[in-house]
Amino acid sequence: MKKNIKKSKDVLSYNNNESWVYSDVVKSHFFKPQNLLLKDPKKSEFDAEGQVGSPQCGDVMKIWIKVGPPAGGEKIKKLKWRTFGCASAIASTSMFSVMVTEKGGMKLEDALKVRPQDIMQRLHGLPARKVHCSVLCDKAFRQAVNNYFRNTAQHQRIIVDGAKIIDKNLNITDKDIESAVLDGAKTLLDVQKKLKVGVGDPSAIPEIEQLIKFYNEKYYG
Repeated sequence: MKKNIKKSKDVLSYNNNESWVYSDVVKSHFFKPQNLLLKDPKKSEFDAEGQVGSPQCGDVMKIWIKVGPPAGGEKIKKLKWRTFGCASAIASTSMFSVMVTEKGGMKLEDALKVRPQDIMQRLHGLPARKVHCSVLCDKAFRQAVNNYFRNTAQHQRIIVDGAKIIDKNLNITDKDIESAVLDGAKTLLDVQKKLKVGVGDPSAIPEIEQLIKFYNEKYYG
């Protein structure tokens, strides 16, 4: 007869009404995260970077990518990351970094198809309240890829997902401007240094300035 084996509780809520159990895979990637980068890289080391989140709001995720040549299918040759977040966010990003770089690296188009559900499957699941953590690295990666498209003048390939396009020439959205403000941009000049937004489309500048003001007030008062 099989014995019923009770899993030990990893996390217990304050009111003791709910417990979380992390898989051994999650624990492994939390205690020994793969492809973690604690210091900022050299300028030429990566092709692009992406960041989501805000220290004021909670988790912050930053990802750097190195992409192979188009002739080779634009494979993800290297992906490094750094995060301020919980065990689930760290484990999810660590696993994602392994998934897109293993076996010579995924093609860029295939890496963009990796879903949070795929990450959770490789982690053998996450507690229900921590499922959102697997989405964080997905958003940071997409931003890094969009910045790669910008850096290589492939503006037509930029992914616009649930956002309003502000600069039609460069396919820059309100979400891009929000991210720039969260990354420290305070003025139009600051944002233009990061995104070049409005440089080729001066008619967009009034709306850009309104968004900069709105996001600065929203996040910094």
